[in-house]
Amino acid sequence: MDTFNITLGLATLLCSLVAGFVLAFAVVVMPGIKTLGDREFLRAFKVMDSVIQKGQPIFGLVWLGSVVTLGLAAGIGIFQLEGVNRILVVIATIAYFAGVQFTTFTKNIPLNNKLQTQDLDTSSEAALAETREAFETQWIPWNSRRTFFATLTAALLLTLILRI
Repeated sequence: MDTFNITLGLATLLCSLVAGFVLAFAVVVMPGIKTLGDREFLRAFKVMDSVIQKGQPIFGLVWLGSVVTLGLAAGIGIFQLEGVNRILVVIATIAYFAGVQFTTFTKNIPLNNKLQTQDLDTSSEAALAETREAFETQWIPWNSRRTFFATLTAALLLTLILRI
């Protein structure tokens, strides 16, 4: 097995794990905490997000590793692959960086960070309802978009592996 195949295999695994992570939020986590009251919903999300923000090592390894390995696989693949295989690696990379990473860093993380600054214990019920509405109505659609693109990336990379 050569460097490209190893890198592509790792990128596929890590991008698939990221797809599973954002999918879990879309289909289990957010629907699960949706039933909570405003204060409990916001507190639950803050607690989960703080695990990530405090540098959970496995999450960091998977998330950063997906970026590095896919970038390396794309860089090598552009020169080694031809035709449809080259197109697959390029589209997968664009989908991942634009649809998952860019969305995460420009939409989801700023919403998370804003929520982290909120003092939930001293906020009125009206303020909590407003905070939740502003957060939930933006965060969920952006997460759905990145879930779509993460899943697309994983499918394209798996297709590429099967073609090689």
